[in-house]
Amino acid sequence: MGGRCCCSSTARQDYSLGAHANVLRDLMIALGIERATVEEGVDRSVDHASGLAVRSGTREASGVNMPSNQAHFAFICAMPMELTPLVKKLALTETQVADVTVHSGTLGDRDVVAIVTGMGIDYATTGTERLLDAMSIGHVVSVGITGAVENETPIGTLILPEAVVHSQTGAEYRPAPLGDGTPQGKMYTAVGLTTDLDAIAELRDRGVVSLDMETAAIALLCEERGIPWSVFRVISDRATDGSVDEEVFHMSNMDGTPNEAAITAYFEKHPDRLEVMARLAEGATLAADTAADAAIRACSQS
Repeated sequence: MGGRCCCSSTARQDYSLGAHANVLRDLMIALGIERATVEEGVDRSVDHASGLAVRSGTREASGVNMPSNQAHFAFICAMPMELTPLVKKLALTETQVADVTVHSGTLGDRDVVAIVTGMGIDYATTGTERLLDAMSIGHVVSVGITGAVENETPIGTLILPEAVVHSQTGAEYRPAPLGDGTPQGKMYTAVGLTTDLDAIAELRDRGVVSLDMETAAIALLCEERGIPWSVFRVISDRATDGSVDEEVFHMSNMDGTPNEAAITAYFEKHPDRLEVMARLAEGATLAADTAADAAIRACSQS
């Protein structure tokens, strides 16, 4: 995350390049860029993501149209790229429940749905509220990517926080146990971009191990309604290494889709950063895939 104040009133922005992981190759081709090393890097990320589901032994669900407005599990994602591996691994199909677009299917003998809310506390609140108003959900699962607060944690590390902190209120929410993982540390749901190293150090001193922009908002709504919730987020980037700046932020729209004009301008200005961007996109793809695997595995064990 970047910016000194985590409670800025300015528009929320995603702190990673996750939103571009699925479109990086097409964007480069559209820009007339022929860089074999970058193409190979993106291809490796896709191949790696496809193989993870097989190696992990996760249970595949069968896609069906939901027969009712009930589901045992609801997977909530901020961005389309976080939803994609869930749809593929669980063979989910897009459908409508009331006026809410969901991807539905089954995991074992239990109905599941998955949605994309958009990025940030406001979008997460609105999207989650609409889902919970439209459907009876047994257990909510926040799934996706998260940013590290130091440079040591490897990209692709699963974060199972013991508590999630809401930056606007300071409230802490504790996820319900799901699966056999051991919770550790706190996840901090921020509003704005935070790259100030002193601010990040303060968060580390408070026990924060990663940053996101949605989970505390989801937790608040679930606890108000008495719905158990859990979180499976995976490190995709680091707030401390300077890899993401304001220009990179503006490459994403709030719904997680690419801002093509900003992307074109960025690569015209920084043609030397293609390989760096490809590595960031590959890390985000790996993180989203790993998070989906972990969430599916935990739900299967419950």
